[in-house]
Amino acid sequence: MKSSTCIGISSMKPCCRFLISYKASSVFGFSPPRMDLSGIRNLSKSLSRAVDRCRFHSCKHGKSQIVGYKCVADPNRRAFSVSDSSWCQPRVFRGCFHVDKGRSRGVLVIPKVASDFRNHSTSVEPHVNDKNFERIYIQGGMNVKPLVIERIETGNELVKEDDTGTNVNESSVNTNNVEGSNLTEPRIEREVSEIEKEAWNILRGAVVNYCGNPVGTVAATDPADKQPLNYDQIFIRDFVPSALAFLLNGEAEIVKNFLLHTLQLQSWEKTVDCYSPGQGLMPASFKVRTVPLDGSPDTFEEVLDPDFGESAIGRVAPVDSGLWWIILLRAYGKITGDYSLQERVDVQTGIRLILNLCLTDGFDMFPSLLVTDGSCMIDRRMGIHGHPLEIQALFYSALRCSREMLTVNDATKNLVAAINNRLSALSFHIREYYWVDMKKINEIYRYNTEEYSTDAINKFNIYPDQIPSWLVDWIPNEGGYFIGNLQPAHMDFRFFTLGNLWAIVSSLGTSKQNKDVLNLIEEKWDDLVANMPLKIIYPALESDEWRIITGSDPKNTPWSYHNGGSWPTLLWQFTLACIKMGKPELARRAVALAEERLAVDQWPEYYDTKSGRFIGKQSRLYQTWTVAGFLTSKMLLQNPEKASLLFWEEDYELLENCVCRLGKSGRRKCSRLAPRS
Repeated sequence: MKSSTCIGISSMKPCCRFLISYKASSVFGFSPPRMDLSGIRNLSKSLSRAVDRCRFHSCKHGKSQIVGYKCVADPNRRAFSVSDSSWCQPRVFRGCFHVDKGRSRGVLVIPKVASDFRNHSTSVEPHVNDKNFERIYIQGGMNVKPLVIERIETGNELVKEDDTGTNVNESSVNTNNVEGSNLTEPRIEREVSEIEKEAWNILRGAVVNYCGNPVGTVAATDPADKQPLNYDQIFIRDFVPSALAFLLNGEAEIVKNFLLHTLQLQSWEKTVDCYSPGQGLMPASFKVRTVPLDGSPDTFEEVLDPDFGESAIGRVAPVDSGLWWIILLRAYGKITGDYSLQERVDVQTGIRLILNLCLTDGFDMFPSLLVTDGSCMIDRRMGIHGHPLEIQALFYSALRCSREMLTVNDATKNLVAAINNRLSALSFHIREYYWVDMKKINEIYRYNTEEYSTDAINKFNIYPDQIPSWLVDWIPNEGGYFIGNLQPAHMDFRFFTLGNLWAIVSSLGTSKQNKDVLNLIEEKWDDLVANMPLKIIYPALESDEWRIITGSDPKNTPWSYHNGGSWPTLLWQFTLACIKMGKPELARRAVALAEERLAVDQWPEYYDTKSGRFIGKQSRLYQTWTVAGFLTSKMLLQNPEKASLLFWEEDYELLENCVCRLGKSGRRKCSRLAPRS
């Protein structure tokens, strides 16, 4: 049998497959340039050991030493497909695994990445060789220079080298300790209430294993649900509060596995009716399926089946998945002290692919991301198409995370510069144009329209009649918030909780704006919290507005689901914002409200009615991120020093970097004085 190369992924186990659509010609099939190992040598810089040596192994059918994918025997085939069918048919990839009984070796193959970004742009990074857009290349043959990480024997005891370079002693693994630099710290034991014990039991019952290892939690575990739809899948955004709960409790393995497996899913091509979105897209969710092995009814194997939006309602790609993944990756390093994971070459590549997808040049004149309805937590039509605040706040947070985690070298220095430019422009744009308080609404009320000049005050041609009647009496004299959306001749004045909370957490708003948001929530407590924290949107769309904007969506009826429903999972983000702004008592008040009802009501997904008194009419019970949000909030309040690892303070250097750099052309430079003050 002829030999061909394999991708080795050290976290994989035997009998594991990815079930993914794949087009061979667009991702693979190019000879990579020689691999620069300078980044690899830093993978385990926090540890005393370094990678022993790099060596290439070919994978022969049935005799592979590589933990990875089964390779195609035909040397002319450059793709990892096992079928000659059309490229838009699903392809299945499975693991080939072999362990010598002598000196054991685990082999990790990491491809060289080529980059292409435009000069003098806030969108993409230039590459010295001016190649095409950044891709992962893998081709058969001896030109591939993979990284080989070997196991090292020390006396009679085997010290296992995992894929991050962390030393793990097989005979004395303590899973109760946090991974990384604080491996010797014991987990803090504390008194927990009965409701917390119940919550932990539900959360652990939602854990999904893949090839014997935990990889995430399903969205809901309601035993009475006869039609789970996609609630039996692992969602990236849903898993974030679960991951934080596990990390804060000293259990990092499941989070590490989740980050690596979703990273593996990122690289493969996705299709909807044979059309593929940009490379770097993270799935909305994935499911572990058990299928017969090679058609045998008696032998089974596990496969990962991701959903990139091709099965979602509305068939919308999840814009927020990649942003949440980057945010969680940073949180993993901050809480565990294990930064070797984010230093891995494949993880660094994953970050860059997401950034390339977000920073690509387009037709837009704004630094905010242009997205369609249904691309985030509000995954149904709710009139958020355009530049919704939630996406901008997560985008800003992901950019700040990436700037911390990216290894700066000749290949990434321009990307880092592009991140800084985008952060500067985005912060100014949101602070200046999305912010409303009593003073700003008075300005909008007196706007002149149809202004044509670079010195226009009403830059987006907002008509004063857009100010809704409910806002006139609702906005307090003290306090303000960021509006939900901004487009030409359109301001969405609804209050979107998640976007405003993340504006606080990431310091997208100024210190005064952040305080004013919490002041508004406190002032309007009966509207935004009432009997269950927190309203996802305020106010709800009703009557003709509901019919036109939602398309008469029967699930998003007024004060239900996304249309003004109350979502307990927002509790942990509210807690984080309150701790940052020195108002933990506000978070304790909200947590106490939730604690009274959640267990009694069987941990529902959301609540209905204007005051949040009824369990959602289509709400799943035992919703995992409801449980995890409550647990994370409790632990953050008990350990506020941990909360400080998850938010950002103001970066004044960003405010000094004006991205416009306009000359003496009569156009004004962007002023940084207003947002800085």
